[in-house]
Amino acid sequence: MYLSIIIPAHNEEKRLPPTLQAIEAFLRRQPYESEVLVVENGSRDLTAVVAEAFAADHPRVRVLRETGRGKGLAVRRGMLEAYGDFRFICDADLSMPIDELPKFLPPNYADADVMIGSREAPGSRRFNEPAYRHFQGRVFSTLVKWFAVPGFEDTQCGFKCFTARSAKDIFAVQRFDGMSFDVEALFIALRRGYKVSEVPIDWYYRSESRVDPIREPLRMLRDILIIRRNWANGLYERRA
Repeated sequence: MYLSIIIPAHNEEKRLPPTLQAIEAFLRRQPYESEVLVVENGSRDLTAVVAEAFAADHPRVRVLRETGRGKGLAVRRGMLEAYGDFRFICDADLSMPIDELPKFLPPNYADADVMIGSREAPGSRRFNEPAYRHFQGRVFSTLVKWFAVPGFEDTQCGFKCFTARSAKDIFAVQRFDGMSFDVEALFIALRRGYKVSEVPIDWYYRSESRVDPIREPLRMLRDILIIRRNWANGLYERRA
């Protein structure tokens, strides 16, 4: 299996069907073997139902039901149950067009272990984003650069690709179930010597964002401090 696309899905019954259709159409045009893992976690709507209905007619799609909630929990399960040589995290809103995905795969960034979709790297483009949301994102990025993952401009974009080796190694010890999971995963990756590269992408703002502009920066700072403490206490040691 060459590629696994992992979609964390919480209360996504409306956005998920067109996203799956676009991904399926893209993958049909590719020469490699692929799979799509929809990880439904604790939804209160029909996310699991619509995902399973789509999977019934599309053999490459698998639906994993996770009773717990949290994007980090869903991504971790998908990463550890995937079969692909490359494992790509994909937000259910598909704010990055799926045709951008080849940027994350060989021969592009062939020597990197982790590829981060970036809305700030040279060559990237943002569409329809309000100025206040861009400012909020820069606050997040600054906190992350100062205290956890230096040298990267956009660690919070929801599109990232891991090699199978790095995914199995990192997500075996990654702990956060919530939104800070990607900062934690990148923190572990860098300290284990994996090469991390930013990939400039086209990105379209979706107004349905669920990020709280007041609480999230404070929560991010708290989580970063916990991540640093976890590392110091040996909680990210490799598992036998």
